[in-house]
Amino acid sequence: MSVYTELKESLTARPRSWLVTGVSGFIGSHLLETLLKLNQRVVGFDNFSTGYQRNLEHVKALVGLEAWERFQLHEGDIRDVELCRTASRGVDVVLHHAALGSVPRSLEDPRACHEINVTGFVNMLMAARETGVRRFVFASSSAVYGDAPELPKVEEKLGRPLSPYGASKWMNEIYAEVLCRADPPTFAGLRYFNVFGPRQDPNGAYAAVIPCWIASLLAHEPVFVNGDGETSRDFCYVENVVQANLLAAMTDTTDALNQTYNIAVGERTTLNELFELLRSRLAAQEPELATAKPTYRDFRAGDVRHSLADISKASRLLGFQPEFRIGQGLDLAMDWYLRDARASAKKNS
Repeated sequence: MSVYTELKESLTARPRSWLVTGVSGFIGSHLLETLLKLNQRVVGFDNFSTGYQRNLEHVKALVGLEAWERFQLHEGDIRDVELCRTASRGVDVVLHHAALGSVPRSLEDPRACHEINVTGFVNMLMAARETGVRRFVFASSSAVYGDAPELPKVEEKLGRPLSPYGASKWMNEIYAEVLCRADPPTFAGLRYFNVFGPRQDPNGAYAAVIPCWIASLLAHEPVFVNGDGETSRDFCYVENVVQANLLAAMTDTTDALNQTYNIAVGERTTLNELFELLRSRLAAQEPELATAKPTYRDFRAGDVRHSLADISKASRLLGFQPEFRIGQGLDLAMDWYLRDARASAKKNS
């Protein structure tokens, strides 16, 4: 039996109270879904600036009304100190995922990136301390590695950040280290590598690559690849991220506390390979897509060329074992991507 399986059984038998910030977002809503299915009590905190009420409605439909009654939503902004304190009272664990994501967005508006991702982070961390929270788990990012050339990425070897987003996530790690050095809560920073899965937004200028490309292919629109397509990423299915959060939240191993971890699969996929993975799956639904080709354009400012995680630290200290590789994750998520893309196309027609 895996560490994660044992943990889920333990949580079901002994429920805790959790705060999920950014609960209406992509990752936050998956954390909510899993926690409610495990009989936990969950407080959500969100201002819906990048998340959606429809994500919460989707979770409600999946978990049922009885489980949904264990969820309480606080609508508000993490830049409001008092609202952070209110949301944190009475919870055992904070899973902090409220942030202004996207490298391009941070380059366009670095001030907003700092206010939300850094000041808002400090507000939440201090609120957790002031209200007696036991553990503070937060979303960091592979963007903190910046221009570090080494592959795979190892937690101790950082480069210079290439975007305000990467800098903001690095500052989160620094603040957690400084503020939690002597006083609780203990923390875990999770450096996510290109997370994908259901409820990932395919729309807008900052949409993640997988849902964006699926929507474009289905609409028979150009699929734009930044650069030559040989840029590579370590794509991580969202259920692997949920596992990491729960393991980090509940570990009692002393050496595992107050650490940052790479959360990924440990496999590299180029954008050209990703396009083929998507095209082949969609062609089974729409055969005319079998001959679809990508459209190449200039490299995007702030992007790193290659990204690959060394996940041995998370495996050793947390018992993290990613259950889904990119192909498995795409197979699990494809029905949702198809439904969402077609519903969006119908709505806009």
